[in-house]
Amino acid sequence: MKQILVIRGGAIGDFVLTLPAIKLLRDAFPQARLEILGHCSIAALAERRFYAHATRSIESGSLAPFFARGAMLSAEWATYFASFDLIVSYLFDPDGIFQENLKCCGIGMFITGPSKPVDQGKHAALQLAQPLEQLGLSLESRAAVIYPAEEDREFARNFLGDAGTSVIALHPGSGSEKKNWPIERWTELGQHLFSKGNKILVVGGEADAERLRVLGMAWKDKPVRLAWSLALPHLAALFEGSVFVGHDSGISHIAAAVGARSVLLYGPTDPAVWAPANENVTVLRAPDGDLGLLAVDRVIAAVA
Repeated sequence: MKQILVIRGGAIGDFVLTLPAIKLLRDAFPQARLEILGHCSIAALAERRFYAHATRSIESGSLAPFFARGAMLSAEWATYFASFDLIVSYLFDPDGIFQENLKCCGIGMFITGPSKPVDQGKHAALQLAQPLEQLGLSLESRAAVIYPAEEDREFARNFLGDAGTSVIALHPGSGSEKKNWPIERWTELGQHLFSKGNKILVVGGEADAERLRVLGMAWKDKPVRLAWSLALPHLAALFEGSVFVGHDSGISHIAAAVGARSVLLYGPTDPAVWAPANENVTVLRAPDGDLGLLAVDRVIAAVA
């Protein structure tokens, strides 16, 4: 096996949960060149950081015909796909059109994985790795690991300055409002942490803008550092050695995967399936799956 391609779309958490499966491939075929076709901003977590030698954008317009039956396929893409001995695809392809078009390119072995976990009683990482049993590979550790590059760590050192790695990182958002702890609870948690002299790093992006605005008003006179829409490899390095508090989100998966002592707040989603499996993670499940019922004192005790 000399050339391997993993095709992985989806959100940040989907990608990080797939890393244990990709590690299986790297460990089984250490001499192979492995590439990832995906969202480049997310796949950057793996590019030249142990997992992948290179990445390529799945959002390329010239790739679109591969999702249509009978379309004229790009010769460049056809040559690219044909260069791999093994392709593992996690794309949503219910009619098998993408797979059929790839086979027209003369590809090697093709393995299909689930775009989303479907077994509600089984951890997502296990479900994503299960198709690799066709290669005689089985997953032993469900915990994803991210390996920041030295350039990422240099960014983190410069960004944090004298705060060093002794920060408490807070990510008050997620991909869904129903997975969010009420913002007034975050405000209360922050006030407690400030009273204890903690250095706070707040993480967010466009999807978190309103929640961060509310926190900014509540904490306007407090020593808060904001990590806003950072490149994901840089963000990962910021989390190394920190304490992290977040929800069921892709950012939480990144924090757990770099070893941050993570306190994760779960509401309607099942942590047995979706939570990071790393030993450095503490999951707090809200009563009846309602994060409005999760008391601040429980979170404070877990962070202490």
